[in-house]
Amino acid sequence: MVFAERLRVAQRAPGTPGSSSGWRAAARARRVTRADGAGRERTAPARRRPQADRSCRRRVAPRPGRGPGGRALVCTLPSTAMALVSINELPENILLELFTHVPARQLLLHCRPVCSLWRDLIDVVTLWKRKCLREGFVTEDWDQPVADWKIFYFLCSLRRNLLRNPCAEEDMGSWRIDSNGGDHWKVESLPGEHGTDFPDPQVKKYFVTSYGMCLKSQLVDLKAEGYWEELLDTFRPEIVVKDWFAARADCGCSYHIRVQLASADYIVLASFEPPPVTIHQWNDATWTEVSHTFSDYPPGVRHILFQHGGKDTQFWAGWYGPRVTNSSIIISPKTSRSPAPSGALPETLQGQGEAS
Repeated sequence: MVFAERLRVAQRAPGTPGSSSGWRAAARARRVTRADGAGRERTAPARRRPQADRSCRRRVAPRPGRGPGGRALVCTLPSTAMALVSINELPENILLELFTHVPARQLLLHCRPVCSLWRDLIDVVTLWKRKCLREGFVTEDWDQPVADWKIFYFLCSLRRNLLRNPCAEEDMGSWRIDSNGGDHWKVESLPGEHGTDFPDPQVKKYFVTSYGMCLKSQLVDLKAEGYWEELLDTFRPEIVVKDWFAARADCGCSYHIRVQLASADYIVLASFEPPPVTIHQWNDATWTEVSHTFSDYPPGVRHILFQHGGKDTQFWAGWYGPRVTNSSIIISPKTSRSPAPSGALPETLQGQGEAS
């Protein structure tokens, strides 16, 4: 009787009579009756479904092919799993790989002082070898000895021609005229009258002198070019000087060159000044290269003076003297030298501008 009465109540519940939804509503409303020791009935609530862990919450999220009633379960990790991890817990080879992508001056000025681990890794030879490979300064099959890879890297990164406008592309720009005899200096295009092509096809122009002495020069400030004092005084990299000259085939000439290494107060510490080169009339007008390398020079070099020029030997009006072009001053690393202590290197860089 009790069961039948409850069944009739369930059929009057919301939903279409006799439908499955009505039966489900009846099932949800059902209560379990039990008899106690006195024969009386008591109603016990239906068991409740266990709640999910509060760290996992349901969010309504439509899924492809399903209506807006589709649900997705999103799990939120406990806060203890989000604890920060120190970068120093990474393997050393991973840290080295990261350091290869940091600009060299940033490494020494800002990263090296952070801690002893970073200091030791930044001083490791492997790091600077990797940076040299990455920048293309050396190849995988490089077999020449390198005394200090850190210094080698910086010298390679600074390596360039320190003379401006060496091939007359900017007329006489960047040059100081020391002597302007005869009909003065002039810029002409290759090969010129009674001349020959230059060995490098990229060179298109040259400077030409006259019947009076013509000399021009440039003074290079090494500190302004990025070379610091300890690098110049302790490691003393090689300073390679080159120049090219030629005569007209129909006229003789005299060619002059002088290069001096000077201190901060312009005291000459080393020089290259060979005797003038005289070329006779009716020559083959070929281009000749002059080269000199300064090495093991005294400490204190801060400036380089480069001067060249000449005049013709026939004293003809016009521009019949020696032709000069493609001059260069390049500071190159040595590959076989006892390394000097590099621990003081970061201090020498303080206050300098940033570079690669």
